Amino acid sequence: MKLEGAHAVVTGGASGIGRALALRFAAEGARAVSVADLDETGARAVAAEVGGLGLRVDVGREDQVRALVEAAERAHGPIDLFCSNAGIFTPGGVEASDADWERNLSIHVLAHVYAARAVLPGMIARGSGYLLQTASAAGLLSQIGSAPYSVTKHAAVALAEWLAIEHHHQGIRVSVLCPQAVRTAMTAGSDGGVAAVDGMIEADEVARCVVEALAEERFLILPHPEVQEYMRRKAGDRERWLGGMRRLRERFGAAAVPRSGPSR
Repeated sequence: MKLEGAHAVVTGGASGIGRALALRFAAEGARAVSVADLDETGARAVAAEVGGLGLRVDVGREDQVRALVEAAERAHGPIDLFCSNAGIFTPGGVEASDADWERNLSIHVLAHVYAARAVLPGMIARGSGYLLQTASAAGLLSQIGSAPYSVTKHAAVALAEWLAIEHHHQGIRVSVLCPQAVRTAMTAGSDGGVAAVDGMIEADEVARCVVEALAEERFLILPHPEVQEYMRRKAGDRERWLGGMRRLRERFGAAAVPRSGPSR
């Protein structure tokens, strides 16, 4: 995909990875970058930097996602790239409250569904369009300390795979972004825990990797390349991989869990 002249929408765009993506897309020559976030002030500030539209949007509500798409297209024309990037982190296991499970499902899974529902008809009619979904390395491996995060990020990867299979012949391209620890609000005040075992990177580096992957129309975006080897080990010997993950849990304990809060 060529970003020059494109209209991109970025959710969770007020800070972290979302802000870095918006700024990088603008630097690459996008004609417009529409920025959405629960933090309306932050969204408008980033939008002002990139010359786009800034809106307060709860991506867990389909009516608000549709309203975002309609407003962005009124302001800047058809959407070429929709980056469904918003995310949260909730520690805990199966004992986490129903409200926490539902919020994770809403933001990490249904938000991607709502975005696809809203933009796919127009993209398919034009014969082109790109969906970028932010998941996590946790969606390929696991997240020690958070069942809601791990389970819903796995679902996000599965949805991206399905979309990439189902709509490729209609000109739709899909990428899924799966970083480990990134210096964002999620990791503020911590060393990143187990997710930072291979180092914590800056959001700008994630954005650079994304731009390279979009140019190649690469499905899986791994800013931490070590994840590819971990995936191979998991697929090759699941029992051994589980043993290694148990040892990581013993090693990191409570430090495995970043603080709760917005991740993107």
